[in-house]
Amino acid sequence: MQAKLKVCGMKLPANILELAELKPDYMGFIFYRKSKRYVADLSAEFVKSLPLAIKRTGVFVDGDLDEVVLSVSVYGLNAVQLHGGESADYCRELRSLLPDGTEIIKAFGIDEHFEFEQLEAYLEVADYFLFDTQTPDHGGSGKVFNWALLDRYVLDKPYFLSGGIGPESLEQLINIEDIRLYAIDVNSRFELEPGIKDIDKLNDFKNRLRL
Repeated sequence: MQAKLKVCGMKLPANILELAELKPDYMGFIFYRKSKRYVADLSAEFVKSLPLAIKRTGVFVDGDLDEVVLSVSVYGLNAVQLHGGESADYCRELRSLLPDGTEIIKAFGIDEHFEFEQLEAYLEVADYFLFDTQTPDHGGSGKVFNWALLDRYVLDKPYFLSGGIGPESLEQLINIEDIRLYAIDVNSRFELEPGIKDIDKLNDFKNRLRL
């Protein structure tokens, strides 16, 4: 499988440095204050100092545009993941305010009631979609949604697959043949506690994912 790897919900410097040695493609930092994985007092200069090959990704939930833009600048973010109910107009305005090359990843919670037709409005304003399990807490549930629902996704936009993905998901992931699957997004199923990742487990997962 050639999908990239995103590890989200990082908050402690020592753990972040350990993860950086594994060279994930994306590393996610949550700027949603209600999250158990909120970046809190994580040093912006520390985040900016991470290897350039790792795309520093800020996760926001219906954030004020000015605050999102400021966070991108202060933390040196390469990508913005929008995990709330942000409209296509919001995404369009945000793109006009962000530095050139900053990726916009628009997340959607998927369940059997999700209407994939709504994605068409975001085609020109998002670089990627992210499909997560529908929860009231905007992700981090540790629960997997029914991936068969993605059979209803008919657009060409590449996407991140998220939602309760753990080591036990590997066989099913490797068998996915959808060329639009751009990246695998992992979080809670690799944690020792919220915000602290099991590096050995992630290393094994990454190596087996790339076989």
